[in-house]
Amino acid sequence: MHLLMIAPEPFFEPRGTPFSEFHRIRALTSLGHTVDLVTYPFGQDVTLPGLRIHRCLRPPFISRVPIGPSWVKVPLDALLTLTAVRLALTRRYEAVHSHEEGGLIGVSLARLLRVPHLYDMHSSLPQQIANFGYERARWLRRTLEWVERLMIRHSRAVIVICPELELTVRDIHPTVPTILIENAAGAGDPPREGSGGAVRAALGLDAGTPIVLYTGTFERYQGLDLLFAAMQQVHAACADARLVMVGGEPAQVEAARAHVNALGLRDVVVFTGQRPQQDVPAFLDSATVLASPRSTGTNTPLKIYQYLRSGRPIVATRLRTHTQVLDDSTAFLAEPTPEGFAAAIVSALTNPTAADAVGQRARALAESKYSDELFIAKTGVAVTVLMGERAPEVAGGLA
Repeated sequence: MHLLMIAPEPFFEPRGTPFSEFHRIRALTSLGHTVDLVTYPFGQDVTLPGLRIHRCLRPPFISRVPIGPSWVKVPLDALLTLTAVRLALTRRYEAVHSHEEGGLIGVSLARLLRVPHLYDMHSSLPQQIANFGYERARWLRRTLEWVERLMIRHSRAVIVICPELELTVRDIHPTVPTILIENAAGAGDPPREGSGGAVRAALGLDAGTPIVLYTGTFERYQGLDLLFAAMQQVHAACADARLVMVGGEPAQVEAARAHVNALGLRDVVVFTGQRPQQDVPAFLDSATVLASPRSTGTNTPLKIYQYLRSGRPIVATRLRTHTQVLDDSTAFLAEPTPEGFAAAIVSALTNPTAADAVGQRARALAESKYSDELFIAKTGVAVTVLMGERAPEVAGGLA
């Protein structure tokens, strides 16, 4: 099948939705389908058999796209629409596959072409408004609620990346086929045993130093203030423990550094800045404990799946964002307070036998439920449902 795919993101950049899009395309092409991808004029070109990338024009004065909702996306999405329309009118497609707000373009083109539309739902657009600090923009939330309903109601099938999004879809359109495909494939590789030694040496930390590791963006919803406050108490209980922060834009890192310095943690927290994705497994291998302090939102953090594969104990907030994947057997779940998060970190650091058991159960969960083979099989289910055929049975398959 030949698909027109619409991805309103910089493709490819090493961050959440572009990772998911890359692996969705990889799964589709491995199943024998071909994809014409319409995307922004930013990002690295990637080569996959069966993929052709078509970039829209770049508006004047725009050189990057920040994570999350942004006004720079308005002119970009307008130009993206023009490119998608041009392709739709000059080439033949069996279906349209859209990501995020690109679904608004996708459902319109699918109706024009009289082909089915597959909506790839990575998040709830209205919820993003709250996650990124736009709570007071009620008109914008109402607009995005209308857009989201339109995209879901006019899709033949919807892919969701976590169970909470399935509930969102069900509330809007109870009968639309919904396929749960977790973002495990885009989470990155597991660590290679022994690779963390070089990381520790580069950071000036010896082999016996307990490392609490965080990887990911420094956006507001990640709960980093909670993590930093918790580290004050962790430091009091385990004076030699160090927090290593991998990620963040330069300005975000400087703001975070000023914050931890004010907390008296100058020598406790190490910032590495953004690192290539291929470096992350070595950081995971260096870690004693992995932290995910996310405090808002309901989507499962992409890093959780890579954390699971590492076999290291995970400390995460006891919120829906984590508990739809993790439980008390596979993570140290903590109340979303500095005291609760600190207590969970200290427990993981001071009970190595229990921590190792939790880490091994986490790795077993990743191998049984979040394998690449299952990711590709579920993508095949989505295509089958899209074309109006009965979905085959897949272990952990349809939501």
